[in-house]
Amino acid sequence: MSVDLDQTPRSLLVCDRSSFLNEKNRISSQVEQLHFNYKVSLLLPECSSAPSHLDTVFSSFNSFYLIRNMPIYELLDKHFLKTAVYQGSVYGVSYRTRIDEDNCVALMPNGHLSLSLDKDSFELLGAEGKPSRFNHRTTCRYVVCVDLTDSSMAPGGRGYQRLLTGLRSRLQLKTDFLLSHHPGGGASLQNLLSRYDWSEHRPDVSSRTLTNLSCPTLQSCDLQSCDPHSLLEWIGAVDAHISWYYLEQPRLESWVSLTVHGFVDSPVSWGGNEHGVLRGGENFYSLLIFRDQTYQLHLATGAHDTCPP
Repeated sequence: MSVDLDQTPRSLLVCDRSSFLNEKNRISSQVEQLHFNYKVSLLLPECSSAPSHLDTVFSSFNSFYLIRNMPIYELLDKHFLKTAVYQGSVYGVSYRTRIDEDNCVALMPNGHLSLSLDKDSFELLGAEGKPSRFNHRTTCRYVVCVDLTDSSMAPGGRGYQRLLTGLRSRLQLKTDFLLSHHPGGGASLQNLLSRYDWSEHRPDVSSRTLTNLSCPTLQSCDLQSCDPHSLLEWIGAVDAHISWYYLEQPRLESWVSLTVHGFVDSPVSWGGNEHGVLRGGENFYSLLIFRDQTYQLHLATGAHDTCPP
């Protein structure tokens, strides 16, 4: 059976070029909209060893927690809301759940709770929601989005009590849950952690030096003529087996590549909008940085997701 390559899944790719010296560049506001990421790949041409200050950067990464079999109603606990959610210091996502088959959950730093549910679970929960944009011919998935910081969701209120009852008494949804916090927010999680089986983790850091590797010649002055898809394919091919790299290629123009990979099965992607897999599940950004402080940012997601910012 032949396959028409023209019918392979498309993806959305947004390219933005600017300079770190430009006070109006949007890079921080753009990359901060991808909340749930599992891997960072750093590619350093012309380096036989890592710059010493990178060790300081790596050691500054926060730890995160894996809570096993956590009931999702715990995210509505009054103490957790007061000490963590309302402070904007915590965020988390269900672990090893498949967005096209399982019930998936995400808690964003702005206090928004997103539930991607199958039809039976949605009906059991009894909360307001909308059909998933990733349904096929029939409606089999629903999305429930709740702003836990809104006054209508204050503990004791009707909206709060309805969601709490649905999660605790009817749906009884439990899942392994990855939970992290902003600097200084670790104490706010201790009360929750004390009630469940959990483990603390830190990002694994590995490195490798590659030699005799053919690399694209990149210059900031002619990026507009460079095909971003071909470039990202090359970076992805190198990234398939190792985490971050040094390339001994002195003939290249000085540049650095930083790629951040979002969870394929995260229920949300750019800006907290719904994310789906279908046949792809792209969910990442790649940043090219040049010596003159210019950069090109590539933001990617699946063809049916909301366009990146």
